[in-house]
Amino acid sequence: MRTPLCIANWKMHGTLAEARPLATGVRDGLRRVKDIEVVLCPPFTALAAVAEVLAGSPLKLGAQNCHAEASGAHTGEIAPPMLSELGCGYVIVGHSERRREMGETDELINRKVHSVLAHGMIAVLCVGETAEERRQGLTFTTVEGQLRAGLADVAPEGIAGTVLAYEPVWAIGTGVNATPSQAAEVHGYLRGLLSELTSKDTAATIRILYGGSVKAENADALAAEAEIDGALVGGASLNAQGFVNLVKKTARAGVAVRGT
Repeated sequence: MRTPLCIANWKMHGTLAEARPLATGVRDGLRRVKDIEVVLCPPFTALAAVAEVLAGSPLKLGAQNCHAEASGAHTGEIAPPMLSELGCGYVIVGHSERRREMGETDELINRKVHSVLAHGMIAVLCVGETAEERRQGLTFTTVEGQLRAGLADVAPEGIAGTVLAYEPVWAIGTGVNATPSQAAEVHGYLRGLLSELTSKDTAATIRILYGGSVKAENADALAAEAEIDGALVGGASLNAQGFVNLVKKTARAGVAVRGT
C-alpha cells in the first residue's frame, strides 16, 4: 500500500521572516491529518529554521537540489552530506526548471540520484515533456528517456528508495494542469517502466507524484486516480492554509481510492 505524499517546493521564495510562519502554519494546520506524508522543501537558507519548526511533528524536511559530489571545490554548491546533517530526508532532482535554466543533463541528474541515495536520502526524480513534445506525440518517449537515464545503474533496491514526479513542463506555473486522466496515463506508463527496471512488486510500492499547477481545487480529482500517489506542489504551497487544504483533500481522496 502506497502512502500518499505531498511535497511543497517553495522554489526561490522565503526569507527567514517568511519561512518560519509558513512552516508553522502548515505544521499546525496538519496536526490531526493522517494517512499522508508531507515534506517541506524551503530554500537552502531556510532549511535549518524550518527544521526547528518541524521538530517533533510528522512533517519532513527536504531540499530542492544538491551537488553530485560529497565535497570539493564547487563554489556556491550544496553537498548531500550537508543536507543530511540538517535533517533532510528528501532531495528533488532534475526539476524541469533546473534542466531548462541551469542546463542540467540526464547524466548529471543521474549522478545526483546516485549521490542522494548513497547519503541515505530519498531522491525525488522529476520527469516531464514540453508542450511541443506533447504536440508531436513524444510524451512517452521523453519521460521514458528521462527515467531510464536518471536511474541508470541504480540498483533495484535503490530504485525502490526513490520517488518519481511527473511534471509536464507545459503545466508548471501556467495554471493549466494535466487532466487527471492525462496524468494517470503517464503515471501508469512510468510504473510499467519501473517494473522492467526492478520488479512488478517493487514498482507497485514506488510513489509517483503529479506536479504542475496543482492546487486545492484540483488536488482531490488528481489523487482520486489510483496511479497518482500525491503531488509535487509549487506556488500553491506558499500559502499555509491553501496548502493545508490541498493536503487534506489529497489524503481523503487517497484513502477513498485505496480503500484504507
